[in-house]
Amino acid sequence: MAQSSKSPRKRQQFSSSSAWAAETELVGVTMELEPLQTCALYAQYTIGLHAWFLDQVRQSDPDLSAQLHDGQTEKAFTISGLEGALETNGRMFQLKAGQSYQWTITALSKPIAQWLAKWLQQPPQVVALRNAPLQVRQITTTHPPMTYEQLWQAEYPDRFRVALSFTSPTSFRRRGLHLPLPMPFNVFHSYLRRWNVFSGIEFEPDEFLEWVDESIVIVRHRLESTRVLSGKKGTVTAFTGAIELELSAKAPRDDEYEQLLFALVHLAPYCGTGHKTTFGLGQTRLGWTLSELQSPPALQTILLDRIAELTELFIAQRYRTGGDRASQIAETLATIQARREFGESLKTIAEDLQMPYETVKVYAKRAKRGMSQE
Repeated sequence: MAQSSKSPRKRQQFSSSSAWAAETELVGVTMELEPLQTCALYAQYTIGLHAWFLDQVRQSDPDLSAQLHDGQTEKAFTISGLEGALETNGRMFQLKAGQSYQWTITALSKPIAQWLAKWLQQPPQVVALRNAPLQVRQITTTHPPMTYEQLWQAEYPDRFRVALSFTSPTSFRRRGLHLPLPMPFNVFHSYLRRWNVFSGIEFEPDEFLEWVDESIVIVRHRLESTRVLSGKKGTVTAFTGAIELELSAKAPRDDEYEQLLFALVHLAPYCGTGHKTTFGLGQTRLGWTLSELQSPPALQTILLDRIAELTELFIAQRYRTGGDRASQIAETLATIQARREFGESLKTIAEDLQMPYETVKVYAKRAKRGMSQE
């Protein structure tokens, strides 16, 4: 790759004097990143961001790292994708030298917030994505330090009416399927799960969500459906856009539940909405902010279409018995083959899918045989 003619600027460190109080449980920081040379970035790069962040935790606090990997039903952090001009060059993204990109990390528990504060006293100089190292120019606290008790005790308006913007593709899981609609039940179920795990102020979910289902109505919306690659394998049917919610005039008044509603709404920018929020999905803002929406880049759409095409081919060829197992095998074959066609190595694919290299190698051979039968 050609070196940038631009001379490196002095890196701006995160000021330790700006660090938050020890009792902080919720906080978010945004890193301004810049490639020092024009470089290529693979389509599923959020897997790399996820892995890089977890490796940073592992290097400095192995016990906390183990908890993040194994010990929590809900993960105590979220990450965004890169925000900035992601241009397409063939089957890769292109990051331009001198162009700034923003990447946000949020903490949802005291251990992660404390780790983040300590980590930022000597922040990394580079976010080392594969073949695309990004220099850290500046780190800013963008989500104010907060505790769950502060969210709970805050003064809120007498009547509930609020807008939420889903700025990155967002989706829910319902009965084993993707649900690409922000129905109030699913939205608040998503927030309540995190609240109950991390806040220490637990609510019985069934009664509260039944009340939400009967009481909260959507009064305005602008939504667009999309498909996106996310996580270690598979595709997600999702949406971006904004909704405005209010408490129905016919709803039974319940001061405690209304207080919880407001607390959960203000938790949303920290915890995100829906699933796969540790891979960049579900980024959420308070208010109606359609200008910040992030559509999946065209490159991801091309890769998704190729995976879908190959999945149908492999199911038709060899996996005629049907069932979830057959579909999963076919989709894994398709994912490996499509990513190979996009220039990724088997080693890289194995690492991203967290599969043994030899297993991926066998799958690649099977996919190649399937292609030759076409």
